[in-house]
Amino acid sequence: MRKLGFAAALLAMPVATAAAPAPAPETLPWLSVSAEGRYLRADGKPFFWLGDTGWLMLSRLNREETEHYLAKRAAQGFNVIQVMVLHSPEMTSRYGAPALDGGDPAHPHVTPGRDPARPGEYDFWDHLDWAVDRAAAHGLYLALVPSWGSLASSGKLNPASAEVYGRFLAERYGDKSNIVWLNGGDTLGNENTETWQALGRTIKAADPRHLMTFHPFGRTDSSWTFHRAPWLDFNMFQSGHRTYDQEDPGARSEDNWRFVTEDLALSPPKPTIDGEPSYENIPHGLHDTTQPRWGAADARRYAWWAVFAGAMGHSYGENSVMQMYVPGRDKPAYGAELRWEEALDAPAAGQMRHLKRLMLSRPYFERVPDQSLILDNGVRYDRVLATRGRDYMMAYSYTGRPFRVRLGAIEGRRVRAAWYSPRTGETQAIGNFDNRGERRFVPPGTPAPGNDWVLLLDDSTTGRTP
Repeated sequence: MRKLGFAAALLAMPVATAAAPAPAPETLPWLSVSAEGRYLRADGKPFFWLGDTGWLMLSRLNREETEHYLAKRAAQGFNVIQVMVLHSPEMTSRYGAPALDGGDPAHPHVTPGRDPARPGEYDFWDHLDWAVDRAAAHGLYLALVPSWGSLASSGKLNPASAEVYGRFLAERYGDKSNIVWLNGGDTLGNENTETWQALGRTIKAADPRHLMTFHPFGRTDSSWTFHRAPWLDFNMFQSGHRTYDQEDPGARSEDNWRFVTEDLALSPPKPTIDGEPSYENIPHGLHDTTQPRWGAADARRYAWWAVFAGAMGHSYGENSVMQMYVPGRDKPAYGAELRWEEALDAPAAGQMRHLKRLMLSRPYFERVPDQSLILDNGVRYDRVLATRGRDYMMAYSYTGRPFRVRLGAIEGRRVRAAWYSPRTGETQAIGNFDNRGERRFVPPGTPAPGNDWVLLLDDSTTGRTP
């Protein structure tokens, strides 16, 4: 998504429902890449990235609103919030405190001696300090974009200023375990490449423990430019907001699973994730507000397709929430209509947890994508994505059309089968049968986009319940 064309607001706005403050912040586990190079872990345990794009949290929300937002997303099962630090050279906090002196990234505006406990009497960086700690208190990691791509395009962020700014960030936040760095910021990796290399290299040298990736422009991937960069720990692509019909013929288009497949074929192995798919309630193609809006079913499809193709997790987004939109206060981008607090309850936001829950219910690090399991696959919306471990397999059908499965790829003489609903998280038992040959499975309901189901097969001797 390109730079949002609106100014930061300075006036405090009440939240619809005040959230009780979370307990004092605790240190969250440091994240690292798993041994096989495909997933993330925290204290050796699987970490399934379930992210929300709260890009303008720092500039549009006051402290009470920030608490409400963080508490809500944590309750919905999210564990990562993607936030931009510098949206523009004139970036300010909700309280009007500037991030930079003279709009220069080499000169962060720091005011020593202010009391961070007194609203209105702290600077921008005090506010970010507070937000990092409050996120930790809610069990959330902040994936911070140091600078949106527009600052590099304008020349404000360049190799020289990037080194100064990168050292500032690394030294200030190097001991905060709940941070991930998203270098770049909705920009092409082959533009201003030296600037992004300088920023990534500088932060990583002074802050080696935090993971880092690159947030690219729509329909592009960090791996295209930076896969072998020493500072890039995992790949991120932006599958974007266009439909099949709005793309050039032959493009990856809505098939976000293609990015995952391509990334996992690279060497050395690195995890990958769709960091910005089509947002719920945003127009097809972004800019024409007369176009239909992406809905909950579309958001689910992007998530399940990417993860079953082998992604380490998924990032969700909602149009009003990503810009923290308040009618009458803000100029809406991309036809936003709902107030952000109301949009927090968009249907797909409550459904993402079902993906995370299912992925963590089976042995995680052994999971691999395996399209050979589907014997009669379709194209576009009829594509069925399959993944398996040693003694389980799963197949996701967005339209709920019948499909044939090759059995015998997992352990066990017999398998237990069930349907799992990405909409509700509920299961429907199918039965037990021999784990050999092939079998046709017919999902519940009438085949149609959004009648999505997951086929679960488990070795019947595991005692694992659907």
